Amino acid sequence: MTLRHLPPLCALLLSSFAYASPPACQNAQLDKTAQALMDRHGIPGMSVAVIDAGEVCLSHYGVATQESGTDTTAELTNDTLFEVGSLSKTFTAALGAWVHENGGFALDDTAASIEPRFSGRPVGDVSMAELATYTAGGFPLQFPSGVDDDTIHDYFVNWQPDFAAGTQRLYSNPSIGLFGLLAAQSDGASFAELMQDSVLPTLGLSATWLTVPDDQAHHYAQGYNGDEPVRVNPGPLDAEAYGIKTTALDMARFIQANIDAYQGNQNPPDDQRMAKALLTTHHGYAAVGDMQQGLGWESYALPTTLETLMAGTTAEMALEPQAATMLATSGEPEPQRWYHKTGSTGGFGAYAAFIPSRKQGIVILANKRYPNGERVEAAWQILNSLDQ
Repeated sequence: MTLRHLPPLCALLLSSFAYASPPACQNAQLDKTAQALMDRHGIPGMSVAVIDAGEVCLSHYGVATQESGTDTTAELTNDTLFEVGSLSKTFTAALGAWVHENGGFALDDTAASIEPRFSGRPVGDVSMAELATYTAGGFPLQFPSGVDDDTIHDYFVNWQPDFAAGTQRLYSNPSIGLFGLLAAQSDGASFAELMQDSVLPTLGLSATWLTVPDDQAHHYAQGYNGDEPVRVNPGPLDAEAYGIKTTALDMARFIQANIDAYQGNQNPPDDQRMAKALLTTHHGYAAVGDMQQGLGWESYALPTTLETLMAGTTAEMALEPQAATMLATSGEPEPQRWYHKTGSTGGFGAYAAFIPSRKQGIVILANKRYPNGERVEAAWQILNSLDQ
């Protein structure tokens, strides 16, 4: 039975449904931090969800659109949809890990073992783990100009690595995009079908989309580049790399699921499959300085410093190759770590982080980009305020 034919398994998130309409956060540090970010960067709107010991609160600031006469509801609500950019990679990782845990492929399987047309080409020798951790040998951040849906295969067939696989991490949409594409192919499905019709329902995420349906379009916040209204443009493997649109509440549910995965056998047997898949995404597969690259998620051992976390989200880390050491994995990943991911599109800025050992997490979604380091600093301040 392929995964897309499995029934939705939502018990993993039963605790999340208890806060379908969560209270607003009563947190002075959160209010202060959010307002300061909006004032400093001219952010029209921001939604922030905070998870603490299984409870969630959700606060909204500003507006979903500054434009009058549009189909977008101006007020920010629990239903407001944001583009989350590269946070989508954590969903792609979950899809891939779920297929992997259900026997679709092994993480050390090569691309050619799934796509025979890659045989005899450098891309064919790259492992699925190397694709997912950007250590395949030097795929660029974006596809070169001229590559489209019709020429993706030719691009990968003709690709030539700049480094030996497993030696350098170079953050890349084509790399994790191919991981997602092949993971779905190993299950006999299209990526969009498997994600939208199976993985997201299994996680209990009912307001998370690759393509926003017409009847949800009025919830779709307007993004801004400066004062210019923008939305994400389609591109090759966009669904796999940066295509998710979701609410702060659904993102909080996803973060809660990642935290709850550490409960292990406390979950019903069916839900243990998804929990195990989420834990698979948390393992460190490649070490890059203080950071361990998981599947989608990046993590740091605690105790850590704000400076260390911010250093991991610089333009240098995103745009330049970094020496990497591949790691062996066994057992469960370490809960005493800070797991996080940033995401941006032309008009949106997103950030999510969680600490399993503290059962705490945070989601910060905004309809304008602003520096990654400031997102990390805001989350650091807000999460630390929970223990005061």
